[in-house]
Amino acid sequence: MDNQNIKVEILENVILLLKKKSLKLVTVESCTGGLLSSTITSISGSSEIFDYGLVTYSNSSKINLLNVSPTSLKKYGAVSEEISEEMISKLSNNFNTNIIYISITGLAGPEGGSNTKPIGTVFISIKINNKIKKYNLKLKNNGRQNIQRKIVNKVLEELYKLLINFKTKSFLD
Repeated sequence: MDNQNIKVEILENVILLLKKKSLKLVTVESCTGGLLSSTITSISGSSEIFDYGLVTYSNSSKINLLNVSPTSLKKYGAVSEEISEEMISKLSNNFNTNIIYISITGLAGPEGGSNTKPIGTVFISIKINNKIKKYNLKLKNNGRQNIQRKIVNKVLEELYKLLINFKTKSFLD
């Protein structure tokens, strides 16, 4: 996978802020297939801030590894805000205040979209201090790798903004 369009300066700043604030990351990825985890760990020193990453690409892996409800998967579909939130809810129920949980689910294409959920539909959840910030992206269908890189950049940009404002437990309000 070619990472040439990843915003390295933002990535480096995210890692620096995580270190400064003694925070760690846990990622759960679907449509990005581990690109976020790979991008983060491509920077030297990332072992200080990166705890682990899971790629739960199939519905069965979401059910078996993350305890996502099969009923929720049927009701909302794997590409949904509800599933994005469920992907991290079981991992983070110990209320560990020094871990940031990130989940990504979406349609990177080139096939698989529909009228209601076209290619480029992405749901991201970032959980910090037991509060979840949600993002719904509608990206242009300009190729699978481009969509995946745009998702990673968006996560890094939003994480950077959250970290800049990280002062208290209520900073997501």
